[in-house]
Amino acid sequence: MQTIAYIRLNQLKQTTMKKLMIFVGALTLTGSLFAQKPAADDARYSLEGLANLNTTDGISWAAPSLRLRYFATDNIAARVQFGFGGDGSSVVTTPSKESYTYYQNPDGSGATGSVDIARSQMNISLGAEYHLGGTDKMSPFFSAGINIGSGSYTETWANSDGSAYSAVITDAKIEGGYSSFGFGVGAGFDYYVADNLYLGLEMNLTTTKVSNDATTVTVMGNPAGFEPENTMSYTNLGAAHGSVRIGWRF
Repeated sequence: MQTIAYIRLNQLKQTTMKKLMIFVGALTLTGSLFAQKPAADDARYSLEGLANLNTTDGISWAAPSLRLRYFATDNIAARVQFGFGGDGSSVVTTPSKESYTYYQNPDGSGATGSVDIARSQMNISLGAEYHLGGTDKMSPFFSAGINIGSGSYTETWANSDGSAYSAVITDAKIEGGYSSFGFGVGAGFDYYVADNLYLGLEMNLTTTKVSNDATTVTVMGNPAGFEPENTMSYTNLGAAHGSVRIGWRF
């Protein structure tokens, strides 16, 4: 009797779960079917998050960005975008802070030393979009804009020469930074999956000039090294920078 009751209970659970899945699926499908891109008169602003993709050296994800748009008309939108990351390349796997402790002896005994690394990076982009007619849910667009960025790097050594199993009386600091300016063009689309909620993809071709500040090295409070300022320029024509987007229009 207990076995039969157990089987019937499992069957009831499976039936209930199937009904729930069908209901959720139908609700999602219904929302997608009736989703429609709003007119600028109804919702002039949109706020979205971007997961950025860098294809310069293979494929890698970069630090996320935040974008605000203002629709002056159904076809024309102005936008401002804020980006941030741990280092100058915005590679998401590079942390903004690192700390290492070194010991005089392999067993962790004796004097200790440390190396601390701090990175910062931010950028702001100003641009505009021109939206094509598209469909009721799809809004393709072309974009153009400029990008301004800056970053810094500081490495501090305390009682260490930066190697394993060492703790020496060596205090040092390395400091540097950079600024950048660029512009680009791109194309993308918004796809509305629910009222005022959309997913999107965008690809950009950019050219950027980076100006590196002078890098200084100080050991025990005295200047010990110097790398002069320099500039570099790069154009990503063969390797587009893209982003996967999710946003809300209001």
